[in-house]
Amino acid sequence: MRPFSIALASLLIVPVLPGAAADIPEAIAAPGQALVLQIHAVGAQIYECKADAAGKMTWQFREPIASLFLDGKTVGRHYAGPSWEVQGSTIVGKAAGKAPGASAKDIPWLKLDVTDQRGEGPLKGVGTVQRINTAGGNLEGTCDKAGELRAEPYGADYLFLKKAS
Repeated sequence: MRPFSIALASLLIVPVLPGAAADIPEAIAAPGQALVLQIHAVGAQIYECKADAAGKMTWQFREPIASLFLDGKTVGRHYAGPSWEVQGSTIVGKAAGKAPGASAKDIPWLKLDVTDQRGEGPLKGVGTVQRINTAGGNLEGTCDKAGELRAEPYGADYLFLKKAS
């Protein structure tokens, strides 16, 4: 098992206003898609210390882990894949577009195309996911020990879309 470098005290809740209006950048726009569900996520982006192409040890993204909230209640989870599970339905996405976050510390806004889905819950029929209103989650720079993991707290809103009828 690899060491996991995280102190509970460092898991700060990153404020992101759920439902806050966002201007969607062209790079992640989804024309012809209708909103099915908007969920707020709070969690961490997990990074692993690995050698980059030049052999330098750097923090490299490994996977997300987050709880998903709707009206203040936990309704699901987000994890490697990237995958989202909400009330009996699961979808997996693949990045299709990217726009910068508000600051260098914020992970980018994303558009993801759904590549797989299971279950009969609220995500059934969803074809596109947008990650917006990101706060935190970005970790850059060098590291010392290969295999070391670090969790960088983040918050975001996820918009689940399907083709408008």
